[in-house]
Amino acid sequence: MSSSPALSARGGRLALLVVGLCWLAVLFDGLDMFVYGSVLPHMLQEKALGITPGQAGDLGSYATFGMLVGALAAGTVADRIGRKKLMVSCVALFSLASGLCAIAGSVGVFGLGRTLAGVGLGGLLPTAISMVSDYAPRGRAAITIGLLMTAHHAGGILSAYVALWVVEPLGWRSAFWVCVVPLLFVPVLLKFLPESLSFLVAQGRTEEARTLAGRYGAELPAAPAGLPATTRWESLAGLFRGREWIQTLLYWLASFGGLLLVYGVATWLPTLMRGEGYELGSALTFVVLFNLGGIVGMLVAGRASDRFGAPRISAIWFALTACGVFLLSVHMPPALTFGVVFLTGVFLNSAQTMIYATVSIGSAPAHRATAVGWTSGMGRFGAVFGPWLGGRLLDADKGDWGFTAFALAGFSSMVFIGIAALRTTAATTERKLIPAH
Repeated sequence: MSSSPALSARGGRLALLVVGLCWLAVLFDGLDMFVYGSVLPHMLQEKALGITPGQAGDLGSYATFGMLVGALAAGTVADRIGRKKLMVSCVALFSLASGLCAIAGSVGVFGLGRTLAGVGLGGLLPTAISMVSDYAPRGRAAITIGLLMTAHHAGGILSAYVALWVVEPLGWRSAFWVCVVPLLFVPVLLKFLPESLSFLVAQGRTEEARTLAGRYGAELPAAPAGLPATTRWESLAGLFRGREWIQTLLYWLASFGGLLLVYGVATWLPTLMRGEGYELGSALTFVVLFNLGGIVGMLVAGRASDRFGAPRISAIWFALTACGVFLLSVHMPPALTFGVVFLTGVFLNSAQTMIYATVSIGSAPAHRATAVGWTSGMGRFGAVFGPWLGGRLLDADKGDWGFTAFALAGFSSMVFIGIAALRTTAATTERKLIPAH
């Protein structure tokens, strides 16, 4: 039985190596991203650096603004210099920036550290998604991306335990020193992470790709149709050709609402729950449940998306997320609240990831990082707005309204990705009805 070059290149040891290394990189990404929300109740209680709830929201937005910059730049840069170099640079950047946060003596320096960390975090995620998409088994791209994103939520769980086990005895700065540890992972990536075969072929570096494929017993993927991208903006322009601009805009709007919801909840969930009367340890339990739900959700959504389509699953998941987040504004028995937080985590995190899966699966390999990077990057405007909004509502003693606002964001994403799903279905039906010539 013969296998196609694309299938062979995506299988075996090479695929396992790439997915494994990317999983570890995204684990550290999740730790760095969620650690601020996990230690924030402790920082506010101690009045660390003199921050107020409003300033805390601003600081959360600094990181997400950095992620916006990183995500927008990452797609274009990765499609030009390669996924591997960019991933290594991003891990080094957010690790060093966490060290700056650990030694910060003022809100300004701390904010600079979080902004720089955000640039690295924002660049890493779309690049890692593009890498695993290149090597995912055919027909299993969504579940592979979902598996990768479980690492992000494993990092979130780890951040809660860092806050419990390290911050209490050693202070809030110790949490950011822990986030410097991923710097030790940089030499591992440099030595063992291969470059994307699709990227090498698309750039005309066929001999280098052939050598890499031979080392792992893989076959070269087919060269992309047409000429490789030669200008900085060619990949981006491809997202707007013909009627593609409508689909691109829908993905961007859905990503805006999704990331507003994800990072608003990630930043403020422990603080809002503590405001509801829970002790710090119990409030951090919500972080663990939320991210455990995220891990389950990624695996379930990935399997469902491979079978029913990522846009359709994303729309359903956003609808369920909006219901769950809204319920958190209602006073419920603790056991029921735990269950709602877990289920909200199941649907919320994977709903956003399935937007990335939709874009990644539908993009040509040569332009995939640009498509995912810009979808993520435009969504980062929502990620900037979410933490800021939560801080302003808390400053005004209207924290309960935060859950309602986040629920509305989830509902808007359901509408936009739902329209995108309907347009995709309609286009597919139209192609089937047109007779071949």
